[in-house]
Amino acid sequence: MLVLGGIVVLHITTIILLLVATIDNAWWITDTVSTDLWGRWDLAGSDWHYTNLKNYPEEFLQAVQATSVLACVFAILALFVFVAQLFTLPKGQRFTFTGVLQLIACLCIMIAASIYTAELHANDTVGGYGHSYVLAWISFVLTFVLAITYLVLRKKSE
Repeated sequence: MLVLGGIVVLHITTIILLLVATIDNAWWITDTVSTDLWGRWDLAGSDWHYTNLKNYPEEFLQAVQATSVLACVFAILALFVFVAQLFTLPKGQRFTFTGVLQLIACLCIMIAASIYTAELHANDTVGGYGHSYVLAWISFVLTFVLAITYLVLRKKSE
């Protein structure tokens, strides 16, 4: 029961990290600019002003946006499937479907962070990756660990 609780807590933590990484505005930061997947915030005086992402290749930006949102969707879906499988899966069976959904979420966030790294800021010399970018990579590791856990885990026979 303790293992089950730990898995659920880890899964919920991973979902929260994925959502923060996708929504928050700190994928690329400088002293006067903070960029996320959806827009850019410029500091003018003491006020932050929102602008659209004009200087990014649209196909790469949309790929990053889509795969990060899909990672959130698949991770949330995997949690619901896991809970459903707890009540419907025969004893001794593996949580394969949950593991596959979690593996897809893992691949989606890896693709999003990889494209962002390779294509959107490869030539920038000013600034650095923000906490949302780091959270995306941490989420990748956690979703991979959960995927392997679900694929190995069996429903306990009493």
